[in-house]
Amino acid sequence: MAAFPDRTQAGRRLAGYLSHHHDHDPLVLGIPRGGVVLAAEVAGALDGDFGVVIARKIRAPFSSELAIGAVAPDGVPMLDDLMVQRLGLTEEAVAEATAAAHEEVRARQARYPDVDSRIEGRVVIVVDDGVATGSTLRAALGYVKRRGAAFVSCAVPVGPPRTIDLIATEVDEIVCPLQPDRFRAVGEWYDDFGQVTDAEVEELLRARA
Repeated sequence: MAAFPDRTQAGRRLAGYLSHHHDHDPLVLGIPRGGVVLAAEVAGALDGDFGVVIARKIRAPFSSELAIGAVAPDGVPMLDDLMVQRLGLTEEAVAEATAAAHEEVRARQARYPDVDSRIEGRVVIVVDDGVATGSTLRAALGYVKRRGAAFVSCAVPVGPPRTIDLIATEVDEIVCPLQPDRFRAVGEWYDDFGQVTDAEVEELLRARA
C-alpha cells in the first residue's frame, strides 16, 4: 500500500498540517491539474478562497520530454542552468522555448477564473500533488511572491529532501509530510494516481465559486 490512497485523501492530510491558517482568510491555489484536487480539500478545510496558479515546463528544443525549467504566468522563467549548459543551448533557443511554454500558460489561463487580483496582501498557499525537481512549483511560487502575497506557503504531500530544502529557502512556510530519500516519481506514493481532466478541475472550481 502506498502512502496516500488518492489525491483527495492527500489533500485532507495536508489540511491538517495547515490548520493554523484557518482564521487567516487564506487563498489556496492548486497547480493544474492534479494539485487542484488537493487544493480544493485544503481550501474547504480552512474555509479559504480557492483558485489555480499555472506554470508550465519549458521543453528542450529537440525533446518534448526533456525540461530545462518552467515559466510562470508573467513570463518569468525558472531555468535549470546546469541543464541548459549541459545541452549547449543558446540564449535564442532558450528564449524561444520559454516563449512557447508561456503561450501554453496563457492558453490554459483562459480556461480558469483569474486570481491575480486576489493575491496581493494575502496568505497564499500553493498546493501540488507532489514535487520532483521542483521547477514548475518554484515558478508558480515565484509568481505569487511577485504579485505581492504577504505570506507564501507551499504544501505538497511528498517530495525528495533536496528539492524540499531548496523550496524552503524561497517561501515563508513549506509543508511536506513525506520526504523519502529514495524518490523516483510522485505517482509511486499513491494507490490511485489517475489523470485529472480539465473538466474535473473546472467542476471543482465551480463547486467552490
